[in-house]
Amino acid sequence: MARPPFPPGSHMSADNPKTLLANVRIFDGTKISLPTFVVIDGDKIGTIPRGARVVDCKGGILIPGLIDSHVHLHGKENLEQLRQYGITTCLDMECFPPELLHSLRDLPGLPDVFSAGFAAYYQRPGQGWPPEGSVPDPEAAHLFVANRVAEGADFIKMLADPSGPTTRGIDQPSLNMLVATAKQYNLLSIAHAMSPPGFKMAQDAGVDIVTHAPLAQALDGGAAEMSAIARMVSDGRVCVPTLTMMEGVDKIRPPGGAYVHTKAAVDAMHKLGVPILAGTDCNKAPGAPVSPEHGESLHHELELLVGAGLSNLEALRAATVLPAKHFRLPDRGVIAPGMRADLVLLGADPLQDIKNTRSIQKVWLAGQMFDPSAAA
Repeated sequence: MARPPFPPGSHMSADNPKTLLANVRIFDGTKISLPTFVVIDGDKIGTIPRGARVVDCKGGILIPGLIDSHVHLHGKENLEQLRQYGITTCLDMECFPPELLHSLRDLPGLPDVFSAGFAAYYQRPGQGWPPEGSVPDPEAAHLFVANRVAEGADFIKMLADPSGPTTRGIDQPSLNMLVATAKQYNLLSIAHAMSPPGFKMAQDAGVDIVTHAPLAQALDGGAAEMSAIARMVSDGRVCVPTLTMMEGVDKIRPPGGAYVHTKAAVDAMHKLGVPILAGTDCNKAPGAPVSPEHGESLHHELELLVGAGLSNLEALRAATVLPAKHFRLPDRGVIAPGMRADLVLLGADPLQDIKNTRSIQKVWLAGQMFDPSAAA
């Protein structure tokens, strides 16, 4: 039987760190409950309401804090933007120097940061990229991973696409060594792959997660493409398609019209069982082809995922339950006792319309409440 919206014994208490969210409907990962209550006890979700300060949520919908599975951080202001849109955890795919990354970690009341630090590439002529990321051979690949571990990286990011006009790609043996060394340190390996050849290189290396989805041609047509997707399924590989970025690149790259292939690729992967995570590639990097806004772009990403074949439920899980699972973050992504108190209160039901993830009323980050309307 569902818990009552206002439990007995709850009352206002100014000197108690507990907060009781009363009269709230909870998204449990599959459905939305009848009105009940949730206890925030410090930075965790608790169980005992007695003595808690009461917040009447007036029948609003409580979802886990949103997770953007592909961001690029440049300063504290990016975290503030993410918080404004209900993002409580961000998975950063390249942030340097290490001093900047360290300064963005563990800031009270701001999103939790997990990062690759430097990403691995071979050469990016004329683009000012740091030498720490250069991986010209397998020996350098092994050293690259060891250095990232020493700097506190949470996972290893690498560019898997072959050489192009502005990038000299990592060769297959070096890519293989990056993945193998990451496994030795029990770290996930994540590959940037924006082309079918890049997808193949990433799969041959055995990466855990592929980020981006190809614009050049569809992954859903022909035996070779279907075989590639089936291989992703059998290997347990995950995709973060960054549809916001791919849509933006298609708009500026003549002749345009290639985004339809990206949608088809995501639809095919989803239908065959590849886990799809929501990530935006939000950035403010000079020279980036597109710079999605931190925060707002995740809501657009969810809408694009629905447009590519995911249901509203599946899109919401792609920004909550699934990234927590596949990025090995067992303390978040669901609303349950003992979990981190990362929460978003919505005024409307996202399972009815995914655009309702934008109806944010309150955000809690490790138990600290933030009111977006007060900061706007």
